[in-house]
Amino acid sequence: MAIRTLKDVPIARNIGMGWMLISLIGAVSLGIFGRAYAIRNGLDIEDPETIFIVLANLLFHPLITGFLYAALLAAVMSTVSSQLLVASSSLTEDFYRLFLHKTASEAQCVAVGRVSVVLVGIVAAVIASDENSQVLGLVSNAWAGFGAAFGPLIILSLMWSRTNGNGAIAGMVVGALTVMVWIALGWNGSFMGGPGVYEIIPGFIASFIAIIVVSNATDDAGEYQHIERK
Repeated sequence: MAIRTLKDVPIARNIGMGWMLISLIGAVSLGIFGRAYAIRNGLDIEDPETIFIVLANLLFHPLITGFLYAALLAAVMSTVSSQLLVASSSLTEDFYRLFLHKTASEAQCVAVGRVSVVLVGIVAAVIASDENSQVLGLVSNAWAGFGAAFGPLIILSLMWSRTNGNGAIAGMVVGALTVMVWIALGWNGSFMGGPGVYEIIPGFIASFIAIIVVSNATDDAGEYQHIERK
C-alpha cells in the first residue's frame, strides 16, 4: 500500500524477499548452532523454544542480554497487538456486519470490535494455559490450516480459468477439515507405523482435488444458468 509507483515494486520485492531470507537463515542457524552448543556442553534444555534465551545468557554480557530480551518482548507484543486487531476487524466487518447486522452503525461496530478483542484474548489465554502446548507446534498447525485452505485456491485461481465459486468453497472447507482431522487422529506424529506426515501435505492435496472436481461438476450448470438469464 505504500508503493508510490509501479516502478518501485521490483525494488520493494527484492528488499522484502532479501530481508525474509536473512531472517529465515538467522532463525534456522540459531536452532542448529544452539542445539550443537547445548549438546557439546552437556546442557539439559527442557524447552527447545527457549534456546534464544539460553544462548543470550551464556554468550553475552547482561547488558546486551537485556537488550535482546527487550527485542524479544517487543516482537511478541507487536505480534499480539496486530493479531488482536486483525481478529477484531475480521469478526466485526466480515462476520457481524456481513451476516448479522448489515446496517450496523459505527458505534455498534466499535462495541462489537472491543468485545471481540476480549473474547479472542480469553481464548488465547486458555490455549496458553496448557503446559503441553508449544508455540512452534501451534503456529505449525495454524499455517497448515491456512496453507491447505487457501494455497490451492490461490494457485488454481491464477492458473486455471475454470475455477468457480463452488469449487473455491469446497477447496477451503475440504482443506481445513483434512488438516483438523489429520491432527485429531495424531497422524502428524505417527502415520502407518512410521514417522508422522505434516498435515499441510494431505490437506493441500485434498483441497486441490476438491476444487477441480467441484468446479468441473458445477461449471456446466453455471453456464446454463447464465444463458437462461440472458
